[in-house]
Amino acid sequence: MQTITPQELNLLIEQTYKVEKEFTDLKASYTQLQNTIENLVEFLPNAIWVLNEDGSIFLQNSKARELSRLLQHLNLQQDDYEITFEELSYLVKSSTYKGKVMLSVTDITEQKRKENLATMGQMAAHLSHEIRNPIGAISLMSSTLKKRVIPKNIPIVEEIQKSVYRIERIIKATLMFSKGVQARKKEFMWSELKEALDTAVAYYGYSKDITFSFPSEDFTIYGDKGLLEMLFSNFLANAIDAIEMDEDHEDGKVLIQHSEDEYYHIFKVFDSGIAIENPKQLFEAFKSTKLKGNGLGLVLSKEIAQAHGGDVILANTQEKCFEITIQKQRSNDGRD
Repeated sequence: MQTITPQELNLLIEQTYKVEKEFTDLKASYTQLQNTIENLVEFLPNAIWVLNEDGSIFLQNSKARELSRLLQHLNLQQDDYEITFEELSYLVKSSTYKGKVMLSVTDITEQKRKENLATMGQMAAHLSHEIRNPIGAISLMSSTLKKRVIPKNIPIVEEIQKSVYRIERIIKATLMFSKGVQARKKEFMWSELKEALDTAVAYYGYSKDITFSFPSEDFTIYGDKGLLEMLFSNFLANAIDAIEMDEDHEDGKVLIQHSEDEYYHIFKVFDSGIAIENPKQLFEAFKSTKLKGNGLGLVLSKEIAQAHGGDVILANTQEKCFEITIQKQRSNDGRD
């Protein structure tokens, strides 16, 4: 048996310590690399799964954990495809490397919604252009007809005019939605806008006994009178329709209140009509619970208010109330 000398023993011990240190360093590097990969995967905005050959999960981030029920519906044999799950749309990408399958799932619901809105907006704009000319002709002929018919038939012509007015509002809203809101602002008085709203209410038409109350004081507004007329007309039309749909009452009230602070005009619109069914869909285009609605009124109203430096919100009050803010003055640098 060969005897190990003390020098050889010391050398062996040193080599053992060296190998142990290298192993420790390598293990630390591997742990650091693993943590870096996990943090990187966690940082990604989409859901990530890395699966073993048997389908078990090797690695996943928190977004993947939130969509754990979606995993069983994914096709591991397909590379790029879209899937709808629980009313949401997802883009799925997959790749395979050394027996591991990596899946990336991105929520594209909002993107799909915008694409659908753009398509619907283009179609609606095209139809509105096609309808505009015959509606203009009907409007002109009804005005002429009203001057010539016998008195007892005048109410029939007026009903035609009211129906035409409704269609014209829809066409105007649709074209504005497709082109975008552009405010041309100047100073005018509230009394001018109030007069236009009185006319709009008269033309809109309703069967119940509805009381309207508008601010009586006069004040200056800096804005686009035509756009603001559309904004308030939309709320008045919605209020009238909500009261008309209330089967329990034969009358109703619509109230617009005004206050102001240093920077904003603040309007609150109340009505006694039926309650709002789904507040979350209020400002979503082409979604309406009304039989007469096209789902653009509130969307455009919000865009108009924002074009005037303000906003439209559903106020958190016991009564049904919308709050509309309109900026009072120009900014200090001369821009709106």
